[in-house]
Amino acid sequence: MKEYSTESIRNVALVSHSSAGKTMLAETFLHYTGAITRLGKIEDGTTVSDFDDEEKRRTISLYSTVIPVEYKDHKINVLDTPGYNDFVGDVISALSVSDGAVVLVDSVSGREVGTEITWKYLDKFNLPRIVIINKMNRENSDFKKAMASLQDYTDKRLIQVQIPWGEKLDYKGVIDILTMKAYAGADKNGVEIPAEYKAEAEELRAQLTEAAAEGEEELMEKFFETMELSDEEIVRGFSKVVKEGGFIPVYCAAPTAEIGITPVLDALVNLMPNPAEAAPKAAENKAGEVVELECSDDKPLAAYVWKTTADPFVGKQTYIRVYSGTMAADSRIWNSTREVEERYGNLYVPCGKDNTSVKTIHAGDICCVAKLGETITGDTFSDKANPVKVIKPEFPGSLYSVAIFPKTQADSTKISPTLTRLCEEDMTLTWHNDMDTNQTILQGMGDQHIDVAIRRAETKFQVNLLTEVPRVPYKETITKKAEAMYRHKKQTGGSGQFGEVWLRVFPNPDTDFEIKNDIFGGAISASYIPAIEKGIRNVMREGILAGFPVHGVTVSVYDGKEHPVDSKPIAFETAGREAFKLAFKDAGPVLEEPIMNVRIIVPEENMGDVLGDLNTRRARVMGMETEKGESTVSATVPLAEMQRYTTTLRSMTAGRGYFEMEFANYENVPPHVTQEVIAQHEKDKAADANK
Repeated sequence: MKEYSTESIRNVALVSHSSAGKTMLAETFLHYTGAITRLGKIEDGTTVSDFDDEEKRRTISLYSTVIPVEYKDHKINVLDTPGYNDFVGDVISALSVSDGAVVLVDSVSGREVGTEITWKYLDKFNLPRIVIINKMNRENSDFKKAMASLQDYTDKRLIQVQIPWGEKLDYKGVIDILTMKAYAGADKNGVEIPAEYKAEAEELRAQLTEAAAEGEEELMEKFFETMELSDEEIVRGFSKVVKEGGFIPVYCAAPTAEIGITPVLDALVNLMPNPAEAAPKAAENKAGEVVELECSDDKPLAAYVWKTTADPFVGKQTYIRVYSGTMAADSRIWNSTREVEERYGNLYVPCGKDNTSVKTIHAGDICCVAKLGETITGDTFSDKANPVKVIKPEFPGSLYSVAIFPKTQADSTKISPTLTRLCEEDMTLTWHNDMDTNQTILQGMGDQHIDVAIRRAETKFQVNLLTEVPRVPYKETITKKAEAMYRHKKQTGGSGQFGEVWLRVFPNPDTDFEIKNDIFGGAISASYIPAIEKGIRNVMREGILAGFPVHGVTVSVYDGKEHPVDSKPIAFETAGREAFKLAFKDAGPVLEEPIMNVRIIVPEENMGDVLGDLNTRRARVMGMETEKGESTVSATVPLAEMQRYTTTLRSMTAGRGYFEMEFANYENVPPHVTQEVIAQHEKDKAADANK
C-alpha cells in the first residue's frame, strides 16, 4: 500500500444497530475497489472484518476493525464497529479516532435501539455523518418510512440525496441528486435519469442547491440572485454544511448486490473531512493545560493508542491514530503516559487480521505496531521534549458483575495476569478482589460481554474460568450495649492454658473497630491485651451472624483472670474471641447492606413499568423528570436487588433503557431478608462441610 498524505485520508466509522449491514458494506467496499476478488459472507465466516473465531461463531462483530479502502487516490480508513449494546466500549474507542461516520439504517426495521445509542455518541463526539438506508433489495423495504423514523428521533436536518431506482425485490439502482445520474447495479459511470424520476429528482435538486448555498456567503448571495449554482459550487457548498453538521445526507444501497456503492464512496471522499479539516484533538501538556493538536506532519509527534489486542501466536498488537507529526519504521518512541521509551520494528497498515508493512505514517492516519512491552489502550506517544497526553474518551461504567473462579488449580495462578490483560484491551471491562466476600469480581456491560471475555481467556490465554452471581458484601454490626465473659481452661499434663476475659461491646458507627483497656488492679497483664485484640479481630473478619465482616464496634476489656504458670497469649486470644461472640449475640446484632444511588434513563412510555419494577426491589424513588421523550428516575436501591438489573431493564425497554449506579451508604437489612441471608449461609456451610 502506498503512502497517503493527510489531505488524502478519511477516517470514517460504520455504526448502526446490530445486523444492519456494517460488515458487509466494508466487505463490498473492498471488493468494489478490487482489494479482494471474492465477496465474503458473514454466515460462512469469510469476511475480512469479522476474522476472530468468536465473531465467526456468533456471526456478529465483537471488536472494531480497521478496513483501509483505496479509492480515487484517497485512503478511507473504514472502522467497522460492533452493533450489539454490550460492546459499546469498542464503538466509543473507534469514534474517538474517527473524523466522520456512516450510520446504517435497516430499510425494513427503520430506526432501532442501536441506532439511537450510537447517534447519541455521534452527537457527543460532534462528528459529521451520512446516513445509508441499507438492504434496499429486501422484501418490505421502505426508504421513506426508514428515513422518517430517523428524522422523528433527531433535531438535525436530514436531506435526501438519492432516490431508490425500483423498490423491494425490484430494486436495481439509485438516482443520485448530486451528480444527477442514475446508477444501475454496480455501474460506476452512471446514465441519464429515467423520465419517471426526473420530476422528483429536480425537486430534490432544488432542495440540495438551497442547502449547499448555506455553506458559503458567496454561494448564498449568488443563489438569491440567480436561484442556481453550478455542479462544482453545489458539491463545494454542500460539503461544507455536511462537515459542519448542518445537514446529514441520506443515501440508499444494497451492498451485497453492490448497488449504490459508487455514490457512497464519492460521498466519503467529498463530504467527510480529512484529518486536517476535522475538529482538533484535545490533549494535556506537561503543565496540565488543555491544548489543541494541529494535524500536520511538521508538528511534534502526538499519537493515541485506541486499541490493543493480545494473541499467543501473533503477540501484542497496538493500534495507533497519529494526530500530529509522523511515525517511521524501526524507531524508538516516547510513551508520555507511562514515561517510558518503547522500541518497535515494522510499521503496519491493518486490514482485518492482515497487516501491510509501510515505512512512514503521516499525520491523521491509523497504523499498528507489534510487541510493545509497556503500552496499553489509552496511552499517548509524543515528543519527549514536548510531552502531551491525548484526553481519553469517557466510557460508561461497568454494571454487570460476575464472581470468577478457576476451573483447576493450574488456572488459579494465571487468573490475575489474564484478567489484567483482558481489561487493558477493553476499557469497559474491570476486575478487582472483593475483600469483604473473598471473591474475584469481573465487571462488564452485560452477560454477552462477560461471556466473550471468559471465552477469550480460554482460547487466547488458556485459562479456564467459572462464573457465578457475586455475593453481596453485607456487614454485621450491633445496635445496643452488651457484656460477656469467657474462661478458657485447658489441662493436658504439664503446662496448660488458662485465660479469663470480661468485656463489654458498644455500637460505634464512627469507626470499624476500637478496643479499650479498662482493667484496674492488674487482673490481666497489659501484655495480654494484644492477644485478646487478635482473637476479636479474627472473629470480626469471619463474621458471627452470617459470615460477613463485623464493623462499628467498640470493645472494653474491663476484667479477667490469669494464671502464673498456665496463662499465655494463645489462651487469651481464644478467651477474647469467645467472649466477643457471646457479647455480640446479646447486643442486638443486625446485618447491613450496601445501598446504591441509581439513575435510570428510559423512554417516557416505559416509565410506569420501571417504577412498578423498582417497587418490588425495595427501592426509594427520590425524583423523576422528563425531557424530550426521555424519563429519568433517581432512586436508592439495595445492591442485592440490582445484581442483574442490566438484563431486566433492557428487557422492559426493548434495549433503550440504561442506568448509572454508585455506592451511597450501608443500611440495616429488613428482618425477613436477614433470615434468608442467614439461612443461605448455614446452607453453604453445610455444603462446604460435606465436600
